[in-house]
Amino acid sequence: MDNALYVGLSRQMVLRREMDIVANNIANADTTGFKVESLMTKEQPGPPAMTLQGPRPIKFVAADGVARDFGQGGLHRTDAPLDLGIEGQGFFKVTTAAGDRYTRDGRFRVDETGRLTTQSGQPVADESGGEITLDLEKGAITIAADGTVSQGTERVGKVGVFKFDTLSVLEKSGDNLYQNTANSQPAPATEARVRQGMLESSNVQPIVEITRMIEVSRAYEQITQMMNSEADLSRNTITRMGRLQ
Repeated sequence: MDNALYVGLSRQMVLRREMDIVANNIANADTTGFKVESLMTKEQPGPPAMTLQGPRPIKFVAADGVARDFGQGGLHRTDAPLDLGIEGQGFFKVTTAAGDRYTRDGRFRVDETGRLTTQSGQPVADESGGEITLDLEKGAITIAADGTVSQGTERVGKVGVFKFDTLSVLEKSGDNLYQNTANSQPAPATEARVRQGMLESSNVQPIVEITRMIEVSRAYEQITQMMNSEADLSRNTITRMGRLQ
């Protein structure tokens, strides 16, 4: 009976982790470029249990990483000239002190030196990985669908958009950024389109996530009830055995 409690406990631990992920999805439903996540699980064999019929296998429940849906979020218009949304697969490259990072969050600005940066001041890379410098006195900023940045008739740079053959190499690194954890380098996302004056919404579907939260909560309650029943059965068995002695 203890084995049943341990198996139930392993399931509860996984459900708590899943609840954290669902709650984080809901909390980021309005975060620009956020991608919905879900918990993957696996069976984890344990030492076999000895019964009257001989050893019986025991399998626990364990987390097996977080899956991320990189599907397209809706684009909504802001009309801010430095707000950029990506239509299609690809990421903006951002230069940080810890190395290159990637994002779908296109809320950019110009810092005091004229560099195109993220809201937190990290430079946005051009197609070759360099910085993009703007001079606001040269007039309106126009960014074409291929990322080309112009002021008047002058071309001043091109916002880089990059793609990965395997998106599983990307891990969250904070500040709505992703880190490339593999040695393979991204390629230019030539089929993606940059939309000026627009931002990509998160692809979280709040109704779906709330439904998942209810399902996880109910599953947790059911496991708790099962464990309580097993504990009561164990106590009753011990009491009866004590009376027979």
